[in-house]
Amino acid sequence: MNTVLVESGPDQGAIWHFGEPNNEQKALAKGSGWADLSHRGVISITGKDRLTWLHALTTQHLEKLQVATWVDALILDTQGHVIDQLFLVDDGKSTWIHLEKERLAPVIEYLNKMKFMLEVEVKDESDNYAVLRAPGVADAIGGPYALVPKGELKETTEAFNKSHTQVGIWALEAERVAAGRARLLFEVDHKSIPNELGFLNKSVHMNKGCYRGQETVAKVFNLGQPPRKLVTLHLDGSMVAMPEHGAKLFLENKEVGFIGTVARHYELGPIALAVIRRNVPVDSNLVSESVSARISDQVV
Repeated sequence: MNTVLVESGPDQGAIWHFGEPNNEQKALAKGSGWADLSHRGVISITGKDRLTWLHALTTQHLEKLQVATWVDALILDTQGHVIDQLFLVDDGKSTWIHLEKERLAPVIEYLNKMKFMLEVEVKDESDNYAVLRAPGVADAIGGPYALVPKGELKETTEAFNKSHTQVGIWALEAERVAAGRARLLFEVDHKSIPNELGFLNKSVHMNKGCYRGQETVAKVFNLGQPPRKLVTLHLDGSMVAMPEHGAKLFLENKEVGFIGTVARHYELGPIALAVIRRNVPVDSNLVSESVSARISDQVV
């Protein structure tokens, strides 16, 4: 097995692919693929106030979160910009969160500052628990996910491998791009608001009480369109080199956006998620680093 690791970026150290990324993508699409995401950060939150507290701090409706149900949520700043993306599940005693590893310390610091007099305890569990993308057809948030104690990781992965195929980040990211799911540190920049990135009625619950940044989300939703939109692009497959993350997109020599994630999909070929100005026509011929691109889908 020719294992290739991710050399840099948020997934550094994870497995990129095992030598046959197209077959891995096919296995993932059929629901027979699984992946090791133990490079992700893991947080546990205990205490009787945990769900009402997280409900107030995030964009998701969490007060009555059902046990064993995974959801995603955002943390916004006061201006409504996206600063964190969380994936949560509750086991009846604790709420578990997995997130980008480089955002682990800032999120824990923020949560501890917001505890006040509530009965909650926040703990970094990254050394004790691993996240797996479990076998099964992809759900709306990129799962199904499984949280496994690291002492049981070897046994669990061996059990998965008996009847399923381990896949790498290449396959997961190709599936994510094709599905139009934005990811923190990729499609999110310092100006991003949830309205631009397909998060409304998903990570952002539109019928819940106040949370930080809600005013911006509600105002843009009720009074007008956001200045940018998330789109899926088809890239020129004849080019060997593809644009890098963050590469600028141009329409007739005018900068109109940036590339978030580029992927090579087993059916669609070279595709990308990009954030562009809302007024860019759907039939535009875009260019990024000498590679032509066409809008295939508007996620927002």
